[in-house]
Amino acid sequence: MSANWFDRAIASVAPRAAARRVLARQAFETLTRGYDGAAKGRRTDGWRAPGSSADTEIGVAGALLRDRMRDLVRNNPHAAKAVAVLVNNIIGAGIMPRAASGDDRLDRKVDALFERWMAECDADGQLDFYGLQTLICREMVEAGEVLVRRRLRRASDGLPVPLQLQVLEADFLDATKSGALGAGRLVQGIEFDPVGKRRAYWLHAEHPGDAYGALQNGLQSRPVPAAEIAHVYEKQRTQARGVPWGAPVIRSLRDLDDYEVAELVRKKTEACVTAIVFGDDEAQQGIAPSVVDADGNRVEQFEPGLIAYARGGKDIRFNQPSATGGYGEYKRASLHTISAGFRVPYELLTGDLSQVNYSSIRAGLVEFRRQIDAVQWQLFIPMLCAPVWRWFTEAAWAAGQIPSPTVPVEWSPPKFEAVDPQKDAMANLLSIRSGTMTLAEVIARQGRNPDAVLAEIAATNAKLDALGLVLDSDPRRVTKTGSAQTSDPATDPDADEPADYPSADAETEPAQADQQD
Repeated sequence: MSANWFDRAIASVAPRAAARRVLARQAFETLTRGYDGAAKGRRTDGWRAPGSSADTEIGVAGALLRDRMRDLVRNNPHAAKAVAVLVNNIIGAGIMPRAASGDDRLDRKVDALFERWMAECDADGQLDFYGLQTLICREMVEAGEVLVRRRLRRASDGLPVPLQLQVLEADFLDATKSGALGAGRLVQGIEFDPVGKRRAYWLHAEHPGDAYGALQNGLQSRPVPAAEIAHVYEKQRTQARGVPWGAPVIRSLRDLDDYEVAELVRKKTEACVTAIVFGDDEAQQGIAPSVVDADGNRVEQFEPGLIAYARGGKDIRFNQPSATGGYGEYKRASLHTISAGFRVPYELLTGDLSQVNYSSIRAGLVEFRRQIDAVQWQLFIPMLCAPVWRWFTEAAWAAGQIPSPTVPVEWSPPKFEAVDPQKDAMANLLSIRSGTMTLAEVIARQGRNPDAVLAEIAATNAKLDALGLVLDSDPRRVTKTGSAQTSDPATDPDADEPADYPSADAETEPAQADQQD
């Protein structure tokens, strides 16, 4: 800040005083600077922004958020679709494990054992492991969190591995258990030791919302060791519990519901009144129409085809319902807001593809798939899949079925369906040929076990060799060696002309690629 004329006048007789004056004014200006978002005034009146911790906020609002979101998913089609889209993309057909100890014999044995166990891993006896993944992910998105409890079984139960999984809703956690507990502490039913590590979960014996459970003293809780529980939720802050993924748009969903109901009632009301009979002059017109039925009884509700008679009515005027202006625009804007709150593309939430082309939908899906990839590898696999695999190998080792309680594992999330399968296939081919990706990685991205696929390919090739069949580069042409049976179009006039298949060895010219795009 430059000195003004008054500063210069003071400086002519007292330079030090003038310098202190300029520096003090500069310091004052610095103190008055700040973020506009932190300014206080009429524009920010009513903006509540407390500095409470995440656990405090969730402790106050978590249960109500959970109940409201469940109600919306039950009754609001857009909320139900948003949850379904997230679950279908995160889980799909299932996140598959593959033993990766480096010992092929051990890996095959562990994988075969897991295949048998996963069909009977549900404590309720209804779902397999991948079905449980879908249920757990749905609870995580809809309710914000879910608990999975390890249930060890007896050898006499006849299970491939004496272990099952029990899925518990977040309501089982006793949220009233909060405060100090010896040297540790309790936070909404989760017990922490002095260093902040989870030590136990205080669980109700029955669901608190179940009438039978309440009558059977199901509201009492007891601690279950944290090693027996997998707590799956999204951590947005350093919080102990989760919140529903649609929490930012709960009010928007409700407002859209109310708007649609109000619009529907207005249209029904307008459609009910067909005509009103007025008097021939203003003096004979009543303040309100008097509507009577055939018996002369007053009718006090609107019905389709209603004709209302005013007092002394002689002139009839037909009702003309007004057009619904702006309804589509408002609903589209509201659905854009809802899709942003759920972090789902608008097109996937609504199924409306009228405003997109190949490039725009692909660009939108790339960002969405990057988010799904992060959820799979940073949330779902560490919080659920890794503990379950550890429980499985420990139980199998304790039962004497494998030599070690620890077996390394690799996980294969479900593949994303290609927008243009041919372009994606060529991209995979170029990645393999250039050495930037292995064949096993490409197969794993398809959601399949590379070892199983390669073994299947080898078995198929061996069977073809045994039958004396040779596959041509054109998949429609199969030649049997040692015989004249062939379907080569050059010699068979009845055969179809071969399609122009791209060669794997051919180089794709950039100009041609641009023309195809």
